[in-house]
Amino acid sequence: MPMLTSAGPLVSLIAGILILVVPRLLNYIVAIYLIVIGLLGLFGSHLH
Repeated sequence: MPMLTSAGPLVSLIAGILILVVPRLLNYIVAIYLIVIGLLGLFGSHLH
């Protein structure tokens, strides 16, 4: 799935910009990132 592979750097870039603009978002961005990575790790292998 090339879409998921190319989404990682794009999400990181957007998150980095948001953290620079609004530093208070850091906690939320990290929490959402960890939840998404965890869900992809649990259910990602079932999508093939």
